[in-house]
Amino acid sequence: MKAMVLNSFGPNAPFELAEMPDPVATSGHVVVKVAATSVNNVDTMIRSMGGDLPLSPRLPAVLGMDFAGTVVAIGDGVTGFAIGDEVYGCAGGLMDLPGSLAEYINADARLIARKPKTLSMREAAALPLVGITAYEGLTRAGVGEGQNVLVQGGAGGVGHIAIQIARHLGAKVSATGRGPDQMALIEELGARPVDFTTQKVEDYVAEHADGVGFDVVFDSVGGPNMTNSFEAARLSGHVASTVAMVEIDLTPAHFKGLSLHVVFMLIPMMHDVGRQTHGDILRSLADLVDSGRLKPIVDEQKFGWDNVDAAYTHLTHGGAVGKVVVEL
Repeated sequence: MKAMVLNSFGPNAPFELAEMPDPVATSGHVVVKVAATSVNNVDTMIRSMGGDLPLSPRLPAVLGMDFAGTVVAIGDGVTGFAIGDEVYGCAGGLMDLPGSLAEYINADARLIARKPKTLSMREAAALPLVGITAYEGLTRAGVGEGQNVLVQGGAGGVGHIAIQIARHLGAKVSATGRGPDQMALIEELGARPVDFTTQKVEDYVAEHADGVGFDVVFDSVGGPNMTNSFEAARLSGHVASTVAMVEIDLTPAHFKGLSLHVVFMLIPMMHDVGRQTHGDILRSLADLVDSGRLKPIVDEQKFGWDNVDAAYTHLTHGGAVGKVVVEL
């Protein structure tokens, strides 16, 4: 099979076309012919940092975590899938799990589900990692009917999905962004837009949270921005962060009695613990999509075998609107 391979790590390390052995469906796995794969921030981090990240694969490396495609072979012990099924998932591209920047991937059947019927392969490939991340963070924080939720980074890959899921769960949603395009997108998704470049936390808490704070803050920006999330949360509220690799003063969280949820959705893949949960979430997301309550936004620029490098650059430089997808 054809695959795009990294033979070195670095910010501009080139992807090179290579021939690799076709995968065989091992026990508990299915082989999927990949139609599309999306690029996530963690993919760009692996490419750039390589061995400095404990989740990086060994060289030569095939990256790509998300994918959508068609089942072509089934391993022993797999039930619920048949050859010809159109599926999607997040199942490789780290540690010893080969990625989806290839014609085929041998994927753990617990990490995939039938793709939403109403999405193209390109759209479906955009959903798994960000969808699972948003779903996990919101449900761990107990988002429910009538709650007031703030999504930090509402126009981003995870954030735009979090807005839609939070609204499905019955919450009233506000979301931060910047500039007219992001403000328009946030409003289109049904959330109240907050321009963090012009509004202080205390101002939008007063405007959208009665001055007492949000029940749940879902922070897809993380890092130093977690301080803003602590400020925006109400007493005894919840903060869910997808980027907690930061040294930060937890004093504000202490005096508010906040619950902090760190969301790192790759744990089941890395440690082979609770993998079936991802398949279950993907089935729930597919139901939401097919019922018209969730739709991933895909960047309009198209990429294929011949410009994978450009796809990674497009995401890294911040020019993408929605998820960046490579069609194979």
